[in-house]
Amino acid sequence: MTALQGKVAIVGGSSAGIGYAIARRLAGDGADVALVARRAEPLEAAADRIRNETGRRILAVAADTRKAADCERIIAQPLAHFGRLDILVNNDGAPPLGDLMSFDDIAWDKAWQQNFMSVVRLTRSAVPPMRAAGGGRIVNITALSVLQPMPKFGLSVATWAGVIGYAKTLSLEVAADNITVNTICPGRIATSRLAKVFAPGDVGSVDEDEAITKLRNEIPLGRIGEPHEVAGLVALLVSESGGYITGTTLHVDGGRRANLL
Repeated sequence: MTALQGKVAIVGGSSAGIGYAIARRLAGDGADVALVARRAEPLEAAADRIRNETGRRILAVAADTRKAADCERIIAQPLAHFGRLDILVNNDGAPPLGDLMSFDDIAWDKAWQQNFMSVVRLTRSAVPPMRAAGGGRIVNITALSVLQPMPKFGLSVATWAGVIGYAKTLSLEVAADNITVNTICPGRIATSRLAKVFAPGDVGSVDEDEAITKLRNEIPLGRIGEPHEVAGLVALLVSESGGYITGTTLHVDGGRRANLL
């Protein structure tokens, strides 16, 4: 029997990148998985790939985590489809980069809804069925910048810092229900956004190879991380072996030191 046989997981932002790697790994470990992303076409394609590769039951839920009604549906639809919920991976994209003084109230509200309120709403709906199932696992995916702030990343840093505080508090409140709550802060991971986000200059003028080389040289392990390596940590946290790990904030950074909160 595989490690997650009989378990049901919901994974956000799973049409590509880290979210896709997580969904693929959990399905490979035996879980039935609901994939969530905003755009239906790439989401369905991702679901087909994982379904064909793993043979697991895979559900695609096209939804926008910035909307309260969609957050309710993200939990309700898989619960109705699979009949239970054991694992919730809160993962989404990131707000725009820019100087903090340049953002108006609308930008701040969008970032708050995307990074913080989505976690609150999804978790609030997920905990009752997890209690009914006898326990569960909640993992939040943020970024290393929340532990080691950088210029231009302020919207993410400020809103994801709230997620860390929320998760640590929640872990105490649901521990008696056999529900664990942890947060992962990936560093420089090889996704399509990497060079554009970290390279200097305007998007479009970036020499991607040069940018990646510079990033690689800053990492003690001497390489950029891979999405499957973040997925491996998630797989540990949601498995039986991870049942005594809760309330933690973990960074996946290839040896770069973060200023831990």
